[in-house]
Amino acid sequence: MRPYSFAMQTSTQSHFDAELQRLELRIDELVALADRLRDENRALRQRQETISAERTALLHKNEQVRTRVEAMIGRLRTLEQGS
Repeated sequence: MRPYSFAMQTSTQSHFDAELQRLELRIDELVALADRLRDENRALRQRQETISAERTALLHKNEQVRTRVEAMIGRLRTLEQGS
């Protein structure tokens, strides 16, 4: 018959091993989550850069159109005054 302390030590060791395995699984889950979030963050940053570039291009185009419309209004006023 084994001593009582050996049985308790074995029980404690198996509990420790189970807890260690649970923690390893949780760490693996957290690492996978961190990887997914990093990828998602990278994609969102790229999307933000694309949208910002599109916005800048649209603002520039809008300014060009505004300038052309103001020039046409000026020409129309000149034509109107000449009539």
